[in-house]
Amino acid sequence: MPQTINTTVEAVTERIRTRSQQLRQTYLRNAQQTMARFPPRKTLSCGNIAHAFAACAPADKTRIAGMQSANLGVVTAYNDMLSAHQPLQTYPDIIKAAAAEADCSAQVAGGVPAMCDGVTQGQPGMELSLFSREVIAMATAVSLSHNVFDGILCLGVCDKIVPGLLIGALQFGHLPAGFIPAGPMGSGVPNKTKAEVRQRYAQGNAGREELLAVESASYHSPGTCNFYGTANSNQVMVEMLGVQLPGASFVNPDDPLREALTRETVRRVLAATAQGEKPMPLTELICEGSLVNAAVALLASGGSTNHTLHLVAIARAAGIILTWQDLDELSRVTPLLARVYPNGEADVNAFQQAGGMAYLVRELRSAGLLNENVRSLVGEGMAMYARKPELTPTGGVQWVEYDAPSHRLDVLRPATDAFSAHGGLKLIHGNLGEGVVKTSAVKPEHQHITAPCRVFDSQDAMVAAFKAGELQQDVIAVVRFQGPKANGMPELHQLTPCLGALQDQGFKVALVTDGRMSGASGKVAAAIHMSPEALDGGPLAKVRDGDVLSLDADTGLLQVMLDDDTLASRDNAGFIPDQNMLPDSLGRGLFATFRQAAGAAHDGASVFR
Repeated sequence: MPQTINTTVEAVTERIRTRSQQLRQTYLRNAQQTMARFPPRKTLSCGNIAHAFAACAPADKTRIAGMQSANLGVVTAYNDMLSAHQPLQTYPDIIKAAAAEADCSAQVAGGVPAMCDGVTQGQPGMELSLFSREVIAMATAVSLSHNVFDGILCLGVCDKIVPGLLIGALQFGHLPAGFIPAGPMGSGVPNKTKAEVRQRYAQGNAGREELLAVESASYHSPGTCNFYGTANSNQVMVEMLGVQLPGASFVNPDDPLREALTRETVRRVLAATAQGEKPMPLTELICEGSLVNAAVALLASGGSTNHTLHLVAIARAAGIILTWQDLDELSRVTPLLARVYPNGEADVNAFQQAGGMAYLVRELRSAGLLNENVRSLVGEGMAMYARKPELTPTGGVQWVEYDAPSHRLDVLRPATDAFSAHGGLKLIHGNLGEGVVKTSAVKPEHQHITAPCRVFDSQDAMVAAFKAGELQQDVIAVVRFQGPKANGMPELHQLTPCLGALQDQGFKVALVTDGRMSGASGKVAAAIHMSPEALDGGPLAKVRDGDVLSLDADTGLLQVMLDDDTLASRDNAGFIPDQNMLPDSLGRGLFATFRQAAGAAHDGASVFR
């Protein structure tokens, strides 16, 4: 039974609600008017309908034409290059069969692109990564624009894909929606071992053959990468938003429960359509309270820093204004309950075995940290999300009470004995702008650094300086012109092994950047997403080699140790695009408009307004 809600959680939720009132009412009114003026299929001509079901089996043609039963639109991110999405190949047939059992129908409305940040790390394609979220949102809207669907099923898992699907689906908030994942791959080589080899490779102490072997043993089969990066953080997020079934996130692809959850999702979304037993459009699920619940769960589990962008953008798509200040205040009262790599040594399979989402939600409820006045695909409140799904003898799903203790206290702990009294995120501010730092993976002794800086305008330049031995000292690396307007805000993972190696050698090191580090942010203090970005007049453009910087992740203060007049008198450094990148190659030329239109990181780095 949950206690009285935490006063900070309650206050932040109410402040978001008050701040968003006008924008939210406009969004809700638009959804209501859309349903009234353009009810699915009802306004289509006979020619429109004929085109829509021309390729269907006779039974589905009858159902769709009759308009008395629901027709679900499936938007899929399937491709067989991404391990996380490869299992989705068979899902449409499962969905259609489950719909037919209810005398309803389902069609694949469309596909969305799904790129892999793991493949594009350090490559030119990474400059498209963040903006792929917007492309996915638009592709979702195009897929659903035929207006023949009474409900939405989104198939996707990874980094920008789930946020993009959700932003697109929110344009159709008058319809119900459900998300269906594929689950994580089994455990492979321990993430700590992989990180050690990467670090030795960066130092020239391991060869490519050894590195490829350990990478291949880590990423080895269908399913989501099993560390707690953005992809798995996405799953926590959509569960807590109520659009994914309780306990669905971390069931492995080959577990029979996986298909049972997929079928149950179909039934739940059918029930939520206008023709169903309990109509429940997406507008009733994504609200101020559910967004705060998602934020709290991400903070309690040490989730990806990418969600400081995605949650803000998702909220705005639902007519809600969520800020970094809100996340910072929630972090102060949210205990860190999980340690999953990169915040610990275990993977998400160990998290699942320790108790998983049922345990996490149970503990957050017991501490009064969740809003209970929310709705989900399984009903009112958060009680069902503290239950564990099980396979029934007939192949269905039932949720059972989960009152077991954590099976691994090194992975998952009760709220009364947390790893830390606060969540793993801190708002950073000072005379270099505003950013965020993920503290959950950084030891306390590494969270306060004062040192001269070295300034780089690309991650390749910093790596080259590291390999040349130029960084063998206490140093704060400033890597600027990495924001959305400059080059699409790529993840800077090439920097992690270099900085980690320096720290292990006893040097005090940190990173300051207007770029991203993502869910794999590691053990080095990193002030990321600095806003305004250097290309947009941000003060990082005024920093010079040798300036002394002070980063205190505990207090959230980042300063260049210069007086205001001296800093203001400096000219901004000019932005010189990396000539090695060939800005019009590998698709990047098509994204010039996105770069020009991109908003600031604290606004979600979105091209949508």
